[in-house]
Amino acid sequence: MSTHEIKIYSRETSIVFKKTKEPFGTMSNMAPGFPLLINGVKILTSEALYQACRFPHKPDVQREIIKQISPMTAKMKSKPHRNESRQDWFEARISIMRWCLRLKLYQNWFKFSEELKNTKGLPIVEESHKDSFWGAIPDEDNNNLFGTNALGRLLMELREEAIHADYEIALVNPPNIDNFLLYGKPIGTIKCILNKNIMTHEYKKPKFEVEQTFLFDD
Repeated sequence: MSTHEIKIYSRETSIVFKKTKEPFGTMSNMAPGFPLLINGVKILTSEALYQACRFPHKPDVQREIIKQISPMTAKMKSKPHRNESRQDWFEARISIMRWCLRLKLYQNWFKFSEELKNTKGLPIVEESHKDSFWGAIPDEDNNNLFGTNALGRLLMELREEAIHADYEIALVNPPNIDNFLLYGKPIGTIKCILNKNIMTHEYKKPKFEVEQTFLFDD
């Protein structure tokens, strides 16, 4: 994905999301109700996970981000430390976001895959009034949006994966980057079993069976 490619999207013929409580708001990384489990650590939103990935060398900062109940607060907790982000952050952030979204899908399979399929193949666009990289900005007439729309494009990529998935086990490999750590421990391949028979609605237990095969030595 080119990080400089600007596209124009028609609001009328696109799935445009902004607020989490509006239609298709579940596409947002801020959306609640999509918990994740990595290295035995429960993380409430993909936003908190993404922000924590900035700081593999700072487990205390990761803990501070992840313990927040609100995804916006988790994002705000990362801001004072932004100048301490991993050195390759701008090169790695797309692959990290792709990984976060795949976990959101496969660890919340039935809920999120249906939402992706409900977009009916239309362009998916995150509306923003200031971020034309992850999202797209409305024009003066509010009829079109322009921007890189990197998040929307990753979601469209993920939609194709969801549509063509015909398996009960999904392997989510970590990004091919160095020092990909959570609380000082390497993050390996995560195996998610997509089986309704083992689903549970109790939050204290994961909504999926998951095991991790580490590709690194401890």
